[in-house]
Amino acid sequence: MVKMTFSLPEGTAKQIRIVARRYGRPQSHVVREAVAEYAARADRLPEAERLRMLAVLEELRNKPTTGFTRTAEEAQAEIDAIRASRRASSLRRSRQ
Repeated sequence: MVKMTFSLPEGTAKQIRIVARRYGRPQSHVVREAVAEYAARADRLPEAERLRMLAVLEELRNKPTTGFTRTAEEAQAEIDAIRASRRASSLRRSRQ
């Protein structure tokens, strides 16, 4: 374990002491638990950002699907051509 020294506001230090006493744990344990919980939440988006992103996705979902320049048949033909090209490339590499 690494020993560290921090300066905390008196109110924060008091809360650590109260929680440590309440649970019968060392103050260092309370701090470790608090940091672990904070770190677990750090990867989550803040609520405002999550709501903004959901609004953007909703807007995209409700947007009319105009502007496609290919028919379904043309798109499928392009997909088939790409797949054939990849297969041919894969075969050339396996022969080398």
